[in-house]
Amino acid sequence: MRIGMVCYPTYGGSGVLATELGQELARRGHSVHFITYAQPMRLDRFQENIYYHEVETPSYPLLEFNLYTLALAGKILDVAKYEQLDVVHVHYAIPHAISAHLAKEIAAQSHPFALVTTLHGTDITLVGMEPTFHPLVKYSLEKSDAVTAVSRYLHEKTRQGFGSDLEIQAIPNFVDTSLYVRSTNESLERRLRCGDEWILMHVSNFRPVKRVQDCIRILAEVRTKLPARLIFVGDGPDRSEAERLTRELGVEEHVTFLGKQSALPEILSVADIFLLPSQQESFGLSALEAMSCSVPVVATNIGGIPEVVKHDETGFIAELGDVQRMAKYCVELLINPKKLAAFRTNARRRAVENFDIAMIVPMYEQLYASLNVGPQLTTNE
Repeated sequence: MRIGMVCYPTYGGSGVLATELGQELARRGHSVHFITYAQPMRLDRFQENIYYHEVETPSYPLLEFNLYTLALAGKILDVAKYEQLDVVHVHYAIPHAISAHLAKEIAAQSHPFALVTTLHGTDITLVGMEPTFHPLVKYSLEKSDAVTAVSRYLHEKTRQGFGSDLEIQAIPNFVDTSLYVRSTNESLERRLRCGDEWILMHVSNFRPVKRVQDCIRILAEVRTKLPARLIFVGDGPDRSEAERLTRELGVEEHVTFLGKQSALPEILSVADIFLLPSQQESFGLSALEAMSCSVPVVATNIGGIPEVVKHDETGFIAELGDVQRMAKYCVELLINPKKLAAFRTNARRRAVENFDIAMIVPMYEQLYASLNVGPQLTTNE
């Protein structure tokens, strides 16, 4: 099939899922056309059957504000026409579903395509609930040929907020467990681990909903009992505040900011515990990637996280903002080698048995095939 993939090219989960999905579909023989304003972060090497189409926003003195929504619609229309797309799959409703629907309406007679919208979280629970955007999002979901959500939690939240009659299929996020597997890198270990320090790790785009400051508070609590270091991977608006808090709590020498990194499996393999203290999380893809690298997760009991992290089995979940409880869970694991080893094994097993890419991507292939566009597919289930 010829598939258009529309996403944000940034460090967030929606862009990661779209990129990984597109790469796997390409490996399975489909032509995948990424349509966005910059090359997706994880699309950093040549791969057969993958193409990139950059959206350029026009600049004109009269047009004071960015017209990305319209520019994106025009680019989708252009790619659909000249590449004869069968499906346009958009990730994150705002503004991608709106733009794709506009393009679909214009292309209906000359080069029709099916529209699939995948919801990732804040596009529904936060941005989509804004009074200005709500009717637009609702309309674009109703006009999509298929709608998917990355967790059962988000499936229910969408139906509650946008109509119980909406047909939504829950297809969970996934991880390539052959790539995300624990490995040994002695030079990286020496660089990141100081002496006998245990390593806590957090990966995110440093938005306020990720509560990165809680990670620092957890480290400070853990260090009253054990030597530990916190490693941050990623960057975003809350980084400066996080750096300030490390100085305020006197732990700046025990916190490492790596910034944006592409070698995540190797970095995650150094971690002893992964922290995810988010106040909103529709799935928790970063937690899944950590689990695939045999890293237990300590997280909040929020959104779709309990669908990924099994309490007292692959990690622990606590109430939002309960820094002391999360620190206690970390210490409990780190002082008990047998329990830590069991949790590592359980985390890896859960990722492999429930969220492996080879299990989840065929669900999308079957969904595309059900829309009766392009060649009929034979998937390897």
